[in-house]
Amino acid sequence: MMNFTDLAEELIHHFNRPIDGPWDNDIFSSLALRVFEYQYSTNPTYANYAKKRGATPSRLQDWKKIPPVPTLAFKEFPIVSGELALVEAVFKTSGTSSSELGRGEHHILDLSLYRASLIGSMRYQFYSRQSPALLALVKDPAQSQSSSLSFMLGETLDNLSMGKGGFYVNEDNQLQNEKLVNDLRKFESSGYPVLLAGTAFAFVRWMDWLEERGICFELPANSRIMETGGFKGQSREVSRVELYELLRRLHGIPISSIISEYGMTEMLSQLYERTSVIHETGEIEHMGYEPPPWVRSLVLDVNTLSELPAGEEGVLCHFDLANIGSAMAVLTEDVGAILENGAIRLVGRLKEAEQRGCSLAMDDFPQI
Repeated sequence: MMNFTDLAEELIHHFNRPIDGPWDNDIFSSLALRVFEYQYSTNPTYANYAKKRGATPSRLQDWKKIPPVPTLAFKEFPIVSGELALVEAVFKTSGTSSSELGRGEHHILDLSLYRASLIGSMRYQFYSRQSPALLALVKDPAQSQSSSLSFMLGETLDNLSMGKGGFYVNEDNQLQNEKLVNDLRKFESSGYPVLLAGTAFAFVRWMDWLEERGICFELPANSRIMETGGFKGQSREVSRVELYELLRRLHGIPISSIISEYGMTEMLSQLYERTSVIHETGEIEHMGYEPPPWVRSLVLDVNTLSELPAGEEGVLCHFDLANIGSAMAVLTEDVGAILENGAIRLVGRLKEAEQRGCSLAMDDFPQI
């Protein structure tokens, strides 16, 4: 049987290489098929599911045919390719979905895989030239051990920002607005760049508070904002155009310095989208979410789960090599399209009436 430690070390070696370095489809395909073989041999539940869908290691030659695990399955039982007793951490979804099922859980066998994946992507996106201070509108990971986002930003703070910055949501889920203002003012005065990171709804609360008090900033050159997470069913939503315009105006940075992160609790890798402004119209142009080289994504027909051509909208399926301890292939409930440049245009969420393909996949998954 394939050894988890050896495979994980090989993947971490790849994650530590420069993202814009050589990484062709043959490398991904070879690694993906090996991860599938490992998961097939160590997760009997997944192996039975794969057999039902006609996939075994001896037959499979194309990574696109690796059977994906629906995110719904993460809400019903542990998805672990290995020994459950060796799980190092459990991250939980927000629990704000309209689904009647409970919160999804991602059981992590080895956090070093997540660490290497997130650090590689964050370094490329935000730290390639400088090491900005990280100011995060989330809880400290010590207070929110089930949050994959808190873990991600905690690792970034320690390993890339070298401890400069901090967390600004307390144990009662309240933004520490005064503290954040004071710290931003210090960096504003010193000229030291910052990376301000948070969920869309946290930013709305923060900017409501700023506007009520007439406060705004001129953040230092090369400062960035990382927006993630959407609104998750919260009581107030604003359009993305309005959100980005408010972020630009209240923080004194260009729209192009606002980057959106797309991640899932069920995945250990993230995708990032850059934005620009169309000079003729002033409109915001979204360039599509780009995956790191160890992630591939397909757009599938919502009824048949067959692959759709570039440009057509369907349900997103991600293949994340960092997920070797759980399920590399993850069938989401997100709707999107593949753009000509290979990036993903995110459209929204599947409606209940459109979930036939996901439901059929879930029906094939053995109930334990």
